[in-house]
Amino acid sequence: MRLFRPTVLALALSTALIAGVHAPAAHAAAAAATTAVEGSTQAGAIDIAYDTFTLPNGLTVIVHTDRKAPIVAVNIWYHVGSKDEPMGKTGFAHLFEHLMFNGSENHRDEYFKPFEMAGATDQNGTTNNDRTNYFENVPTTALDMALWMESDRMGHLLGAIDQKTLDEQRGVVQNEKRQGENQPYGQVNEVETKTIYPVGHPYHHGVIGSMNDLNAASLEDVKNWFRTWYGPNNAVLVLAGDIDLATAKKKAAQYFGDIPATPTMAQPKANIPDMAAEGRTVMEDKVPQVMVDRVWNVAQAGTRDADLLELFAGVLGGSKSSRLQSRLVFGEKLVDSISAYYNPAQIVGMFGIESRVKQGVDPSKVEALANEELQRLLKDGPSAEELARVKTAYRAGFIRGIERIGGFGGKADALASCTIYTGNPGCFRETLKNVDEATPEQVREAGVKWLKRNSHTFVVQPGERTPLAEAPSVKSAPLTLPPVDAKYKTVASAVDRSKGVPVVTSFPDLNFPSLQRAKLSNGTQVVLAERHDIPVVQMSYEFGGGFASDGKNDLGAASFAMGMLDEGEGDLDAQAFAERAQSLGANLGAGAGLDGSSAYLSTLNEQLEPSLQLFADMLRQPRFEQKEIDRVKATWIAGIAQEKAQPNGAAMRVLPPLLYGNGHPYAIPFSGTGTEASIGALGRKNLVAYHDAYVRPQGATLIVVGDTTLKQIMPKLEAVFGDWRGTGDAPAVAKVPAVALPDGPRVFLIDQPGAIQANIFVGQLMPSTKDDGATALGFANTVLGGQFSSRLNMNLREDKHWAYGAYSFLNNAIGERPWLAFAPVQIDKTAPALQEMSRDISEYATGKKPATPAEVDKVKADQINGLPGSYETARAVMGAISGIVRYDRPDDYVVRNAVKIKTLTTADVNEAIKAIDPTALTWVVVGDLSKIEQPIRDLKLGKISVIDADGKPIAGR
Repeated sequence: MRLFRPTVLALALSTALIAGVHAPAAHAAAAAATTAVEGSTQAGAIDIAYDTFTLPNGLTVIVHTDRKAPIVAVNIWYHVGSKDEPMGKTGFAHLFEHLMFNGSENHRDEYFKPFEMAGATDQNGTTNNDRTNYFENVPTTALDMALWMESDRMGHLLGAIDQKTLDEQRGVVQNEKRQGENQPYGQVNEVETKTIYPVGHPYHHGVIGSMNDLNAASLEDVKNWFRTWYGPNNAVLVLAGDIDLATAKKKAAQYFGDIPATPTMAQPKANIPDMAAEGRTVMEDKVPQVMVDRVWNVAQAGTRDADLLELFAGVLGGSKSSRLQSRLVFGEKLVDSISAYYNPAQIVGMFGIESRVKQGVDPSKVEALANEELQRLLKDGPSAEELARVKTAYRAGFIRGIERIGGFGGKADALASCTIYTGNPGCFRETLKNVDEATPEQVREAGVKWLKRNSHTFVVQPGERTPLAEAPSVKSAPLTLPPVDAKYKTVASAVDRSKGVPVVTSFPDLNFPSLQRAKLSNGTQVVLAERHDIPVVQMSYEFGGGFASDGKNDLGAASFAMGMLDEGEGDLDAQAFAERAQSLGANLGAGAGLDGSSAYLSTLNEQLEPSLQLFADMLRQPRFEQKEIDRVKATWIAGIAQEKAQPNGAAMRVLPPLLYGNGHPYAIPFSGTGTEASIGALGRKNLVAYHDAYVRPQGATLIVVGDTTLKQIMPKLEAVFGDWRGTGDAPAVAKVPAVALPDGPRVFLIDQPGAIQANIFVGQLMPSTKDDGATALGFANTVLGGQFSSRLNMNLREDKHWAYGAYSFLNNAIGERPWLAFAPVQIDKTAPALQEMSRDISEYATGKKPATPAEVDKVKADQINGLPGSYETARAVMGAISGIVRYDRPDDYVVRNAVKIKTLTTADVNEAIKAIDPTALTWVVVGDLSKIEQPIRDLKLGKISVIDADGKPIAGR
C-alpha cells in the first residue's frame, strides 16, 4: 500500500497537480475513541507513533508528538476529489481548493494573512482525483489561530462565497490550466486520462476539469457542492509536532466540535478498466524531442500488488542501475532519459514507462527494446541483488522523508493519507513490511499479473501545438442530498467567532543549532551542527570555482565537471558507482553555483563509513571516462534544448547575458548549463583541469549536519580525507567586475508560436549579497513580490485574475546580484499586465506608493515568527551554514540577522527599495508574438528587440 512517497518533492516556477492515492476509509463510531499506537515494523525501522480519536460529529483526529522544534503541523484532508464530480460539474473539487483560501464568514479577508503574521511555513493546498488537503506548520503558540481558521472555513464558509469571489477564482483556475498546458508536453495528462479511462469512469476527466463546466456553474451549484463534501465526518485532521494528546483533544473539540456533519457519501469501488487492445495515440507539440509514455491500468492503492509493482518499477527503470537505463541510456544510447513508475490512486493505479528519445533515433526502436527488457523481467524476475538495492533505497527514502513533521511528504502527510485511503493511520507499516518481505518471485508474479494486460502508448512528436478542444458543458442530474446520519452529534463550543481570528501574542524563540568547528590535516575546515532526530548524516563539501570561473568560451564547464563526479570513480564505472550508492541507501552528487561548487552526501548512520569512503573516492579520484563524458554531453545538450522550449527556461537563459553583458563572469544562463557550442567543445582535459583547480581540500569547508558528534565524525573524516592534497596552486579569485545600468528601459521579446500564456520577466542588478544593506533590500522586495499577499500577486492574481501567480526575488551572489520579478499571464492580458507590473514597481521604488507600516509589520512578523519552523530539517540548516561559509558571515548570522530584521523601520524599507531604478529595467517577454508584439510596442515601455532563445537578435525585427 504505497501511500507515503519516500521522495523529495521539488517545487518549481510551474505548478503541477499532486497525484495521489486513495482507498475507502471506514468511519469510526460517533463516540470518541482513543487508540495509542507505538512500536516499529522491524528491527532498526523508523516508526511514526500516533494516537487517534474521533469527535462525535465524525471528525477523525490523529496526533503525533515530536518536540524537536516549537511548531505544530496542521494537516486536514477531505475525502473528495475530481472522481466525485458528475458530468457537468467537472473541476468543482479543485475550484473549492481555491475558494477555501479566500476567507470565511468570520474572516472576510485573504486566508493567508493571519498565517503570514504568525510566521507559518510549508503552507499550501492540493487537489487530486481522490482527495483535497490543506496544510501548514505554525509556531506552537499560533495553534489556536490555525485551528480557528481551519474550522471557520469548514463550518462557516458559504456566507463568504459570492459571485465576485466565484468569478475571481474561476479566472485564477483558468490561468492555472493555461500555465500547465503551455509547457512542453503539457497536454499529455489530459489526453491520457480521456483515453485510458472510458466515459463514465470517475477518472475520465482531469482534476482541473472543464472550463465550460466551471463557467456554467451557478453560485448555488457551487454551494451545494460544499454542503455535500466538506463536513467533519468526511475529513481527517492531523496534528503533529510540539503537541500532546490531551491538548489535541481539548482544542479539536473546542474549534471543530460544534460543526454539523454532512451526508455520508458513498465512495466508488475499485474500477480497473480493461483496454480492449493495444492502443496508440500520436500528438504534436512545441517540443525538442520525442517523448514516449506507455501506460497500463493496474492495481489500485491499498493493495499488496501496489507495493510489489513499486518494487518492479524500481528494478525496471528506477535508477541508473535499472534494466531500462542500463540498456537504453548506457548501452544502446538511444534515449536521454527513461524511467518506469507506478502511480497509485484510489480506484485504479497506473504503471508506465516514459522515455525522451534522442534526436535522430527511431522511436519505434526505443519502444521495441524497452519492451524486450520488460518481457525479460517478466520472464525471469529481478535478481536478489537488484531487489535488495531497491528495497534499501525505499527504506532510506522513507527515513529521510519523515524527518519533516508537515509539508509535502512529511509525517503528518503519511498519517493523513493512510487514514483517508485505508482507514488505518499506520498503513505505512504494512507497506514497509510488504517491501521488506517481498521475494523476487513475488515481484515477478505481480508484474505478470498486471503488465501482461493491454497497454496504451502515447507519443509526443515535435511539431505544431493544437489547442485541446473542450466539449460543451452538459446539464447534470439534480443532486438530492441524503439525510445526515443520526449517529453524528455536535458539542457546544465556547468559541465566540464574532471576535474574529485569535491574536497570537507570543512566539517561541529561534533555536538554531550551535556550530562546532575543527580542521582536517588536509587544511579543510569542518563545521558541524548536531541533529539527532533521525539516523541520518548529511555533508556538503564547499569548494571554489562555480559559474564565474567558466570563462567566456567555457560556459557550463563548472556545472558539467561537477556533474561528472558521480559518473564513476576509481575501479567503479558510472553504473557500478550508482549500484554501490543504492545498495548503501546513500545519496551522493555534486553541482555548481554562481560563486562556487559543492559535493554532497546523505547517508544512514548504519552505513556511514562505507558511504563516506564512496564520497571520498568520488571527490579524490573521479574517472572522467570518455564514453561517459560523451553520453552525459549528449543528454546535457538535449537538456539545453528542453530549457529553450520552456517559457521560463528560455527567459532564464537569456536574462543573465542581458543584465551583465556578454563576457561577464556571471553572463551564463541561470541554470548554469552553458550553450550547445560550449558544452560540445568540452573535453576530458577541461574536466580534469577544473577538478585540479577547484575540487581541492585546501581552503575548502566540509559542512556536517546530522546524527553525529564532533568526537565521532572527525576520526572518520580524517581516515578518508586526511591525506588528500590538491594539485599545484589554487587559481586566484578574480574580483567580479561592476556593471553599469542600461541607459533606459529595454524590452526583449521571444516568440513561442501557439503559446496560450505570456511569461513576463523583469530584472535589474542589485548590490552583492555581502552588502550591508542586503537584509533591508530583501525585506523591501518581500513587500513587492515575496509573499502570497505581496503587491504583485494581489494585483495580478487576486484582483485582476490574469495570472496564477506573480512574484519577485533576489538571487545570491558575491558580485552584483540579479533582482527579478515574473508573472505568467493569459495571452490577451500581456500588455495590460506589463503596465500593471511596471506601475507597481515604479510607484514603490520612487516613493509614490511607499511601503506602509502595516506592510512592514506583516513582513516582519512573517520573517521573525517563522524562524523556529524554518530550520526544522537538516537540509534547511545545511543551507544556512552554506550561506555563512560562502558569504563570510559569522557563525551566529541567523540570530544576528533576525535582530536586524526586528529593528528595520518603514523608512529603512522605503530607502532600500530605491536600489531599483524603474528607468533602467530589462524586460523579457516569452509568448506568441503574433498576438502580443504590437500591443507591447504600443505601450512604449522602452526600446524593443526581438531575440531567439539564445538571446540573438532576429533579423528584420
